[in-house]
Amino acid sequence: MNRDQILATLRERILAFATLRVSRDRAEDLTQDVLTVLHEKYSQVTELVELVPLSFQVLRYKMLDAHRKALRRGEYHQESVEDQPLADASDNPMVQLDQKQRVDRLLTAMTQLGERCRELFKWKLEGKSFPEIQQLMKQTSINTIYTWDLRCRRELLTFMGGSWE
Repeated sequence: MNRDQILATLRERILAFATLRVSRDRAEDLTQDVLTVLHEKYSQVTELVELVPLSFQVLRYKMLDAHRKALRRGEYHQESVEDQPLADASDNPMVQLDQKQRVDRLLTAMTQLGERCRELFKWKLEGKSFPEIQQLMKQTSINTIYTWDLRCRRELLTFMGGSWE
């Protein structure tokens, strides 16, 4: 038997074994993976009596790896999206009131901050990075910006009553 005939026979055996344990599509993928490993790493093994146990050992490792990966990803415990209830698009009135009160407290606290802190927060909300803010505030050290940011956040928290909630 030449190498192509041996691999064709081996492929059939591997596929039959894998199909008994996993779906047909997955078995095809595993078979292809095993044949790739045999070709790349064990090309010196040419005898069928050596290839069969080697290929099944590689297949077992591949199947174990696929099982561990599926467990890690939570694929065995997935629920169908169709079974989940639809979320209510409108917020609970209590949640809306709580959010409105928090925003009002935040706006009131922001007006009590100094100009530098208001500018710093404005630029952060615009998505500017600390080095960009450093340039805008014409500071030589970025650590100054970090310190101002920390102090401004502490001051804002104090004006909000010591809690973000």
